[in-house]
Amino acid sequence: MAFTDVHISTVEKKKNGFVGVDIPSYDFITNCIHCGLCLPACPTYTLTGLEKSSPRGRIRLIKAVADGDLEITQGFVDEMHFCLDCQACETACPAGVKYGSLVEFARAQIYRQQKVSWLEKGLKWFFFEKVLSSKRNLKRAAKALRMYQRGGVERILNKTGILKMLAPKMAKLQHLSPRINEKFFDESFPEVVRPVGNAQHRVAFLSGCIMNVAFADVNRDTIEVLLHNGCEVVVPRMQECCGSLQAHNGDFETARKLARHNIDVFLQHDFEAIVINSAGCGAFMKEYGHYLADDRQYSERASLLSRKVKDLTEFLVSIDFKKPGHPFNKRVAYHDACHLAHAQRITTEPRAILEAIPGIDLVDLPEASWCCGSAGIYNVVHYEDSMQLLSRKMKNVESTHAELIVASNPGCIAQMKYGLDLFECTGEIIHLATLLNRAYASHD
Repeated sequence: MAFTDVHISTVEKKKNGFVGVDIPSYDFITNCIHCGLCLPACPTYTLTGLEKSSPRGRIRLIKAVADGDLEITQGFVDEMHFCLDCQACETACPAGVKYGSLVEFARAQIYRQQKVSWLEKGLKWFFFEKVLSSKRNLKRAAKALRMYQRGGVERILNKTGILKMLAPKMAKLQHLSPRINEKFFDESFPEVVRPVGNAQHRVAFLSGCIMNVAFADVNRDTIEVLLHNGCEVVVPRMQECCGSLQAHNGDFETARKLARHNIDVFLQHDFEAIVINSAGCGAFMKEYGHYLADDRQYSERASLLSRKVKDLTEFLVSIDFKKPGHPFNKRVAYHDACHLAHAQRITTEPRAILEAIPGIDLVDLPEASWCCGSAGIYNVVHYEDSMQLLSRKMKNVESTHAELIVASNPGCIAQMKYGLDLFECTGEIIHLATLLNRAYASHD
């Protein structure tokens, strides 16, 4: 039975605040109990062994709150945020339960009803609404972090051990902070970038928020790969953060505001696809049509934009990308980012690209789609749990003896780079766009 066939009434959903999401019936929950295929796929359930920390356990909690049988308690809040929202359970579920939507709407209820501490509320307001939602403010914050990282303060605090002594948790977390680029991506490229010769395709490109200031090299590699494949690339100047981090943490109002802004900005241009090199951003922008379905002014345009969103690998395969002509002799393993493999169901395209590069020895990464523990800000707010997941991932990485470990999401790349140092593993973590650009450049 399809998930959309079993839900409580619209009136009941409105009464309890779960507007726009189907809540499973009790009969359906009973079927879930007898199924349980999601359990071994759930990282948090494997960590605790507790039913409440499994997808079906959380569905029961969400159902109870939606029915008014359970208040939003601290235990409910903790469980909804203990979930990684990796959506591996959706891949495992034979009934097609949209669990990711359920847990995100539950977080939205928590956020709306302010069932969090004043400190957490203040931090989320600052980072999600004031920093990430404004390219100008994000750049200011990034410049301050860059000054800390490159100006000697960070080195002195680490060398003397002062930070570790005064704030041991902060000393750990600072290593998870992305290294800010000397020059931001949007300051390095014009709004329209044209290939040599006649353009065969015209695409738009999301430069992102964190990608713009901390992964400018990956964005550059992506643009160069697209140019190499005959694409004219439009990088709208006025674009903002896609809104994925805000939505995943329950701030739907800010997420929808950003979605509307980006719809206005991107649809001013003519293009065949919006190419995205960040799995989380791509997954969320493909859902713009869903999140704005009830917005009379934007619903149609939101659906139009969502249909045009393509992951870089998805787009390259669709246009029969240009294969590198010379061998690129490297042993390579591929890590499936959760929001690429589970949310977008894109697994074959990245591997097809890697297998098309001559000389590459592509080896299987055990548990390739198992979450690395990054999950947006999960590795910050649930550091110890995140490190357990990272340990499992890095053991698998080390077993491949790969020289290059490829991923298609900035959070995964940053987390796994941290894992290389923390667990003293060998190899290099890079984005697929970077590897492909290196392969092209090896014979230019």
